[in-house]
Amino acid sequence: MRAFLLLFLLFPVLELFVFVKVSAAIGFFPALLLIIAGSALGVLVMRVAGLATALRARESLQRGELPAEDMFQGMMLAVGGGLLLLPGFISDVLGLLCLLPFTRHLAARKLRERAEAQSMRQRAFQDDPFQARPREGGHQPNVIEGEYERRDK
Repeated sequence: MRAFLLLFLLFPVLELFVFVKVSAAIGFFPALLLIIAGSALGVLVMRVAGLATALRARESLQRGELPAEDMFQGMMLAVGGGLLLLPGFISDVLGLLCLLPFTRHLAARKLRERAEAQSMRQRAFQDDPFQARPREGGHQPNVIEGEYERRDK
């Protein structure tokens, strides 16, 4: 949590530092135009990626498949577009990395491996799910059978 807070406080300072360095190198107005162009690109990516992801997910559902991969790709495109919307060069570079296909596939593979490892760790501590009847001394629910009659006034 502290690392996130530190990053949250440090990120705008880094963005401002990079903007000052870039504007000193190429001029203030060209640097400002680059930031505005990056934001416009972010808006365009968010609009196109959102629609394309929704259409791909709908096609996957119609085929009877789970659209997990399509949804993750769409999420990465949305994060990339959102980062492009933020003013600054660091966020633009991170946004462009999210938009590149090989980085999206790399992130998808890493996330899938992490999810599989997490599920294996959770499976190691649970009881056998294929066991048909409860073990001796195991928890069995208390069931009270009875009848009732409703009496309206």
